[in-house]
Amino acid sequence: MRSDFVDPVTGLTNKIGSFTWGVYAFFDYDGEPIYVGQTKESVSGRVGRHLTGQRTDAVAKSVLDPLEVKDIQIWPLPQFKGVTAKKKPLEHKIATQHLNALEYLIHQKLIAESRFNAILNEKDPPVPKMVVTEPASFKGRIVSNAVIEIRGHPDFRISRRAMVIARLSQGIAERKIDGGEGGLRRVLLTQAKRLQWLADQRYFALGGDKTVPVGQEENNGIEE
Repeated sequence: MRSDFVDPVTGLTNKIGSFTWGVYAFFDYDGEPIYVGQTKESVSGRVGRHLTGQRTDAVAKSVLDPLEVKDIQIWPLPQFKGVTAKKKPLEHKIATQHLNALEYLIHQKLIAESRFNAILNEKDPPVPKMVVTEPASFKGRIVSNAVIEIRGHPDFRISRRAMVIARLSQGIAERKIDGGEGGLRRVLLTQAKRLQWLADQRYFALGGDKTVPVGQEENNGIEE
């Protein structure tokens, strides 16, 4: 994946993963947005932990399956580079409000662009305290052609999605989540819709009802 990004503030070219403030989104093999997050650390570090399943609740709870991710889009905020709570507390507070507002903006934008009008985030971002505009972004592929050939096959994706649904529903049952925590149940519903859509696409692409075999009639043990 080509990862050079022209910093709109300085005009310099930097590696996208080197930015420390920003919002990112994952897209699946259908180009469907599936997850939105934010980071105050290096983009590469935060995204890397998602995709390897290290210390991320989204993966641990089976909200996000790293093997479903094909593309990533990143909206960096280079103007806040070097801003930390310890060194610049006031700037850090403003930067955090800006980051939260941008996450909300991207979250709403991608839900509107989704064919399911939903993504897989368990929680909704809070209503922002300021209005921001969408900054320049970078979008690129994070898997090789060899990986795409395997993970992009519809039958592989159907089996992965079904497995994630099973794990997610098991987690909900074990945690005894009732009406008070609807986030995971919403994720489960969204995954079920995505599975049905994918299964429909595959079924009809292979011929649908025309390919269903006709069984033999039973004679209930009576010899003719």
